[in-house]
Amino acid sequence: MLSEKLHTALNEQMNFEFYSAHAYMAMAAYCTDQDYDGFANFFLVQAEEERFHAMKFYNFLSDMGYRATIQGFESPGNHFESILDAFKTALSHEKEVTRRIYNLSDIALDEREHATMAFLKWFIDEQVEEESTFDTLIRKIERIETDSNAIFMLDAELATRTFTPDAEA
Repeated sequence: MLSEKLHTALNEQMNFEFYSAHAYMAMAAYCTDQDYDGFANFFLVQAEEERFHAMKFYNFLSDMGYRATIQGFESPGNHFESILDAFKTALSHEKEVTRRIYNLSDIALDEREHATMAFLKWFIDEQVEEESTFDTLIRKIERIETDSNAIFMLDAELATRTFTPDAEA
């Protein structure tokens, strides 16, 4: 049984995951505007992943017998100075997600809510992957930022990214 505190925190994280999808859509729109369709695709796929993550919280709450409450959120940032700035913003965002997941895990652990601890384990592992992906791309972009051919090649590579929910589960 979930405490009110844990129920509220899980619900807030679900909504934050939906917000994350919005934030990545804003980054995709910036990339599209700059004619970086591959980078835009990367962020569009990231937005799909975040909606998938939000629905995992939605379904968990429902499976546990609790109602998910959908809330509004503030507008995400829509202005970026460069592709590098967008990716650094994304990494910072992912670090906030990690902090929030850890906080949820701490609440579940304090309350000895084992089902929630097991559920959150997947997200802890996912955040290691998310932060690593953004960190790697930032390092690549920093190395090639002024090399238009290399940027073009990375853009083409990121255009091939797809979202496969089965691989995420």
